[in-house]
Amino acid sequence: MSARRLPIVQLTRRYELRFFTEGDLPKLLDLCLGNPLYYAHLGEEVTLDSLRDELTVLPKGKELCDKYFFGLYNAGKLVAAIDLIDGYPEEDVAYLGWLILAAERQGRGEGTAIVQELTDFLRKQGFRAVRLACVVGNPQSARFWEKNGLVPDGKSSERERCSVIELERVL
Repeated sequence: MSARRLPIVQLTRRYELRFFTEGDLPKLLDLCLGNPLYYAHLGEEVTLDSLRDELTVLPKGKELCDKYFFGLYNAGKLVAAIDLIDGYPEEDVAYLGWLILAAERQGRGEGTAIVQELTDFLRKQGFRAVRLACVVGNPQSARFWEKNGLVPDGKSSERERCSVIELERVL
């Protein structure tokens, strides 16, 4: 279990970083609804209730102090959402549960720049790797993560409505 508290507000100089609260859920819902293809591959409908659950959902063995669920804002507008778990599945690994970018900002290198800032930050904090699960059959996400240096680690699993493959980038 992680005893550290990451200085996550130091992650970016390009955006305002704010942790999500229940009051932010309508803006987060709008961001998510702008990415219907992702949710189609996931086999889920995004709702205020599902996002409310995301505020506290954790992998087994982790606590809320290990979770960093925040938005990146530009000129007061939510442009990206990130859910990061400290020390999962191993103490020196950060798990990226979410990275969702506003649809109008996709395809311009902005997501890649965010991933670079995130991985630079995690490296400076002493992490060995970053991991995430990518939905099988989602070629857009697979290409994005491959372009950003995340490669399959050979592990896959079945979720309720989809299959996922674990990806990792050594830092």
